[in-house]
Amino acid sequence: MVDVGDDAPDFTAPFVTDEIGPKTLSEHLDEEAPVVLAFFPGAFTSVCTDEMCTFESELAAFEDVGATIYGVSVDTPFALQEFKAQNDLSFGLVSDTNKELIDAYDVEMDFDDFGYYGLAKRAVFVVDGDGEVAYTWVSDDPGVEPDYDEVEQAAVDAA
Repeated sequence: MVDVGDDAPDFTAPFVTDEIGPKTLSEHLDEEAPVVLAFFPGAFTSVCTDEMCTFESELAAFEDVGATIYGVSVDTPFALQEFKAQNDLSFGLVSDTNKELIDAYDVEMDFDDFGYYGLAKRAVFVVDGDGEVAYTWVSDDPGVEPDYDEVEQAAVDAA
């Protein structure tokens, strides 16, 4: 599992910002760090929507310390683009359809009872400007949201 002090696994994936396009995390740390990677199981689900909307409502506090938030799920970039639009999210989302990020960050989970496999656990990683993990939070319960104040403090500390 990725832990505090580890080098953050680097990745290139489709980012959904104003447009959809590939982006490599390490190439943007200089201007975006600290980076908050908020993994969530699936767009358009109640808890995931609440979580991303809470990050949106708290966005100014993260921007005040120069932090950048990215939501990460295995949804397609097109689904994430619609999810972003419907919820007026101003931060970017990352599509991990190949499940490389959830594997690299060791946050893969299955919903056996529903027949869904290879989703992201609800997890948050804060990556500092040196590419090191400054904070981790991972939940085995997809119904539990992170402590947003704690994530905000981690971003302040990593700035």
